[in-house]
Amino acid sequence: MNLNNNKNNSDFNDSKNIARGSFKETKLDDGFFVLTYQNESHTIQIVEREIDSRFIQFHFCVKGSSEFIFNNGNYRLKIEEENSLLLYNPQRDLPIHLEVNPNSWLVSVLVSIKKFHGLFSQEADYISFLSDDNKDKKYYKDGKISPSMAIALNQIINYNLNSIIKSIYFKGKALELLSLYFNRSEDADIEQCPFLVDETNVIKIRKAKDIIISRMAEPPTLQELSDEIGLSLKKLKEGFKQIYGDSVFSFLFDYKMEVARKLLESGDHNVNEVGLKVGYSTSSHFISAFKKKYGTTPKKYLMSLS
Repeated sequence: MNLNNNKNNSDFNDSKNIARGSFKETKLDDGFFVLTYQNESHTIQIVEREIDSRFIQFHFCVKGSSEFIFNNGNYRLKIEEENSLLLYNPQRDLPIHLEVNPNSWLVSVLVSIKKFHGLFSQEADYISFLSDDNKDKKYYKDGKISPSMAIALNQIINYNLNSIIKSIYFKGKALELLSLYFNRSEDADIEQCPFLVDETNVIKIRKAKDIIISRMAEPPTLQELSDEIGLSLKKLKEGFKQIYGDSVFSFLFDYKMEVARKLLESGDHNVNEVGLKVGYSTSSHFISAFKKKYGTTPKKYLMSLS
């Protein structure tokens, strides 16, 4: 296995005001690693790892932004805050050469294709790059970090439990991240839905989404929403599920919880104020909803970040 520091790289980017750092690395199993890096400085940090072609790389930018550098600087790939990047190329090694901007945090999960197949063998047809047709092809995908993924990532970054159980704790979180990553609604093959043949209906459904988001504190009923967009209640329900992978109010619930999480993290509002902003008349109802979504109370979540 080749997963070591690339200590003697070229004088790449020496003209910049940069420093060199190193990942914090936790081995979870054979062919399974978690890397974390927090640049709390005011300068760009360069971090590197040699990764051979057997590894699938999942990178998550929790805060700030960073750039992956390939081919001695000939190609750059930026990853922004709350975004993820999946990289896999069985034809060549993809070493990590990363410029981490000031005040930026990253979490990376590295898993060998052999280990990955073991985790997802029953879902090989569902995960496109596991299929026989694609097994020898390179794969790249970027995407958004969901609120549930953000919780797991922050728990990895802010880990403060006994070091003896660090590996098993990180393994649980890494598996949680992978399951959430492949459960996102945007992975659904919505092009195959007959509903989407009618572009007018698609526009109406997207308008419905914008309406409930803009009025999340006091959303219309389904019937009111149906009347407002000029689409039957049945087509509203079916179309929304096909496009967004969830019912109208389940989608709204997830959106409200994401807004609430970000408001709490900003530190500008207390729990009661956040609850009111996302439509809960009492703090107890908001706390119950937040716990249903994230498995912890708003207060405990904030404590986990400190």
